[in-house]
Amino acid sequence: MSKALPWLTADCLSFPSPDSALSDPNGLLAIGGDLSAKRLITAYQLGIFPWFNQGEPILWWSPSPRAVIPVDALYINRSLKKVINKQLYTVTLNQAFDQVIHMCADAPFRKEGTWINQQMLDAYTNLHRLGYAHSIEVWHNQQLVGGLYGVAINGAFSGESMFYIKDNASKIALVALSKLLKPHAQYIDCQILNPFLAAMGCIEISQSEFQTAHQQAQKKQLTPYFWQPRIIF
Repeated sequence: MSKALPWLTADCLSFPSPDSALSDPNGLLAIGGDLSAKRLITAYQLGIFPWFNQGEPILWWSPSPRAVIPVDALYINRSLKKVINKQLYTVTLNQAFDQVIHMCADAPFRKEGTWINQQMLDAYTNLHRLGYAHSIEVWHNQQLVGGLYGVAINGAFSGESMFYIKDNASKIALVALSKLLKPHAQYIDCQILNPFLAAMGCIEISQSEFQTAHQQAQKKQLTPYFWQPRIIF
């Protein structure tokens, strides 16, 4: 007998325990609700994120195992090191969030349809204005050629999406994010493993191990200056 998923209502921001998520599909936890800032912040505090296609109800996820990149074990291969050493790119923080999220939604390499629909664009842009969603931008000759964005609750950072239009640009964004977070967090939350992330050192850990690290990272109070727009790399 299949397990009934809880439907979230507009008047209640609480979520079921991540431990109660389905194993098939892995991590599906709840349905419905909205993408209000309060609900999204509550979700990310619990290690829960929305992921759904256009025309579907909002689906909430907390997969186990969880894909994470240990910030002190990001893998930089020889060719990427050469690119970094050439200093061809400038990397900035929070200087072009709107551009980054729209490029992620319509990345040139993406063959399938995007899950970053207008609802998601509006919701995460609002989170950015409130100081919770952040972007890393990679520039070449003053052109935006790569980047990523995600949500931070103090030292806990959950990556959402990335893009590139020049080789290695999204990798450089990930390297910069890792360096930025290294003093404050053990992991970058990548949610679900894929071949690109695995090649960068992403691993899978249990739900309990992730939740412990996630809660510890949220206790790391960052300075008010930490997420201010600036050049970081």
